[in-house]
Amino acid sequence: MSERLAVLPQYFLPKRALTVFAGWCAGSRATWWTHHVIPWFIRRYGVNMAEAANPDPLSYATFNEFFTRALREGARPLADAPWVCPVDGAISQFGPIKGDQIFQAKGHSYSTRALVGGDAALAAQFEGGAFATLYLSPKDYHRIHMPCEGRLVRMIYVPGELFSVNPTTARGVPGLFARNERVVCVFESAHGPFALVLVGATIVGSMATVWHGQVNPPRSNRVREWFYDDERIVLAKGAEMGRFLLGSTVVMLFPENTLHFIGDWAATRAIRMGEAMALDPDLATAPMTAARESGLGA
Repeated sequence: MSERLAVLPQYFLPKRALTVFAGWCAGSRATWWTHHVIPWFIRRYGVNMAEAANPDPLSYATFNEFFTRALREGARPLADAPWVCPVDGAISQFGPIKGDQIFQAKGHSYSTRALVGGDAALAAQFEGGAFATLYLSPKDYHRIHMPCEGRLVRMIYVPGELFSVNPTTARGVPGLFARNERVVCVFESAHGPFALVLVGATIVGSMATVWHGQVNPPRSNRVREWFYDDERIVLAKGAEMGRFLLGSTVVMLFPENTLHFIGDWAATRAIRMGEAMALDPDLATAPMTAARESGLGA
C-alpha cells in the first residue's frame, strides 16, 4: 500500500476532538487512571525511570506530570561543543536548506516561509542555511533545551492541522511539518539567529515554553505573535526552553555558514540531550552532511 493511501484515513479522522480528549485524559487527577495508565505506558514503551528525578511511577498526580518528568541531576552532561543536541530522540532529517526548501522525506520538501508562518523576512534569514528535524518518541524525555546560549526575540503560534508525525505520515503527507500546528521560537546568539520550531501532532495536548507557560490550548485559527525586544530573556546552553505534553517533533533552523553538524550524525541515529551536535565552520574538518532519506518521519 502506498504511503498516500496509508495516511488517507487521517484526512477524515476528527483529529482535533481526539487531541482535546487526549489532553483531558492526560490532565486527569483520577488516581485509578494514573495508577493504571502510567505503569502500562512504562512497560509498553520501555521508559527508563532510573533516569528520572522521581522514579516512582505511582507518585505522579497526572499523566502529564509523568510525561514531562524531570531527569535526575547529572543524567545529561553537556558536551564541550558550540552546539549541543536540544532533545532526546532520533534524527529524522538534517542538512542544508536548499534555497528556502527543507527536505522532509523522499519526494517531499517544504519552505522555511511556510514553516515559520508566512513571514518572508524571518524565513530569509535561513535561506541557504541548515536545518535539523528531531523526533521525540513516546519513551523519550520530553523537555526541550537550548542548543547554545540565546536571547529570546520572538515567539509565533501558527495554527494548523494535527496529523500524526510518524514515518508513514511524513512520507505520505506533503509539507507535514509546515502544515501541522506549531510554535516558532526565535533567538539571537553569538553565532547569529536561530529558530526552534515545536511541531504539534494528533493527541499532542499542548506545547509550553518556560517564559510563557502553556501556549496551546487555547487554539485559534489565526497566527499569534509575541515580541520580546523590551525584555532580556537569555537562556544558557542546555537550559530548558519548553516541553511537549504528549510529544512530537522539533525543527531547528540556522543561517548560512553558521555550523557544521558533527561527522557521526546520520538519519535515524538516536540522540541524547546535551551531546555534541555541531561545530563552528572554521573548526569543521568535513563539509556539512547533506540530508539523507530515512524511514523515520518525525
